[in-house]
Amino acid sequence: MNKLMTMTRQFRDDENGAAMVEYSILIGIIAVASILTVIAIGAWVAARFAALCTALDAHPTGTCNAGAGTGS
Repeated sequence: MNKLMTMTRQFRDDENGAAMVEYSILIGIIAVASILTVIAIGAWVAARFAALCTALDAHPTGTCNAGAGTGS
């Protein structure tokens, strides 16, 4: 009976599972934040490139092919 009580106390006091859940949630939050940051930077770069192509096309000697990523 004493051994059963000791095992019950150890199971109650064990916090390894709770820590693992907390770390998993933290890793999930960091992963989502990283993905959103990469998407935001990609959208910003695409907008800057589109603005550059528009400026090149507006110039009489400049041309821009946004699909091929070339310009002069």
